[in-house]
Amino acid sequence: MNVWKVVALASTSAFVLSVGYQAASANTADSHPGSVAGDFHRMHAAVDSLRAAREHLLHSEHNHGGWRERAVESTDRAIHETEEALNWNP
Repeated sequence: MNVWKVVALASTSAFVLSVGYQAASANTADSHPGSVAGDFHRMHAAVDSLRAAREHLLHSEHNHGGWRERAVESTDRAIHETEEALNWNP
């Protein structure tokens, strides 16, 4: 396997994990019981970044043994989970 394929897959995975972690541990210090007034602007920015990353992956070169397809699927899951978090009501 070409070293650049490994680097691309690893960096995409790290990005998805980082965004997922940030979405999961979003700052809710401003929240009041019963409200969802937390820090959602970062989560919206994360969704935008994930969508941009997905577009880059979709328009990259050959699939190279499935790495690109797996990265797109992981990014789709991250987008879905972040959108679910934004729609969550306690």
